[in-house]
Amino acid sequence: MGKRQKLIQKILSGRSDRNVDFNDLVNLMKWLGFRHRQEGSHNIFTKTSVNERINLQAVGAKAKRYQVKQIRNIMVKYNLDMEKDDG
Repeated sequence: MGKRQKLIQKILSGRSDRNVDFNDLVNLMKWLGFRHRQEGSHNIFTKTSVNERINLQAVGAKAKRYQVKQIRNIMVKYNLDMEKDDG
């Protein structure tokens, strides 16, 4: 199992929302097809097929807990392609 799949499982399990690396989360959003722009410390992600706009900020090297939960809910709600190849 690749690093992305492990991260996806970690996010979907909801057991370690406080322990998700911020850079890994940003890369996952890009991998899922979100457009990324940055305004100061705000990393904003949008996708045509997703109504919500995602705004991420790091806490040190980690993502904020509520933001990981927000991403999990969006992944489930929109059934984002979580079975992509890790290549």
